[in-house]
Amino acid sequence: MRLDKFLCDALGITRKEATQLLKTKTVTVNGVMQKSGSVKVTEECVVEWQGNELRVQGPRYIMLYKPEGFVCSHEDGSNRTAFELLDEIKMDKLHFAGRLDVDTTGLVLITDDGKWSHRITAPKHKCEKMYRVWLVDPVESDYVEKFKEGIQLKSEDGLTLPAHLEVRAEREVLLTIHEGKYHQVKRMFAALGNKVEALHRERIGEIEMDESLELGEYRYLTQEEVDSIWK
Repeated sequence: MRLDKFLCDALGITRKEATQLLKTKTVTVNGVMQKSGSVKVTEECVVEWQGNELRVQGPRYIMLYKPEGFVCSHEDGSNRTAFELLDEIKMDKLHFAGRLDVDTTGLVLITDDGKWSHRITAPKHKCEKMYRVWLVDPVESDYVEKFKEGIQLKSEDGLTLPAHLEVRAEREVLLTIHEGKYHQVKRMFAALGNKVEALHRERIGEIEMDESLELGEYRYLTQEEVDSIWK
């Protein structure tokens, strides 16, 4: 990698800004001051700026406990964005690996690894998502079988993929789906004449919401959690 490209990645600056930085004679590679951006930098090199070692940050994988009132986007004219809850550099590089509605809480995964997020969001991979759902009306006796068979959504061709419904209380269920259509969970229950009162995502694939996190808090995923998406 060229030195100027390394500086861009490590400091989040433009190529022009990296060129100007090199002119200040404050950048060294293996202890030697460098002024040229064309100098080759390898993994073994130690690059320092003003005496501080620089490193290119690898892909980031973040678990966020999303509260109500936040949207999963970089900008929104009406609501706060979930990115406001993060204290991260290069925020423009991050994106959501599956969104939640503004009034939905729970597990949100955020990354700058496009291939990894595609594994979660692409319909062909059928990544599981589990939701805890609170309903306005009681669960009816045929719900479990209807979700297993697939639900006909309004304005959609064909049924949803088979889903697993576990009844936890009169108006509370755990729903596991393998796709991510627009407002899918709410629309599935609406198709059965019921209405979702509250919705909380607990799991994506094998990654479960960390119960030690408070609303609005986040942490980096473990390597085991990251790797689980590729299984």
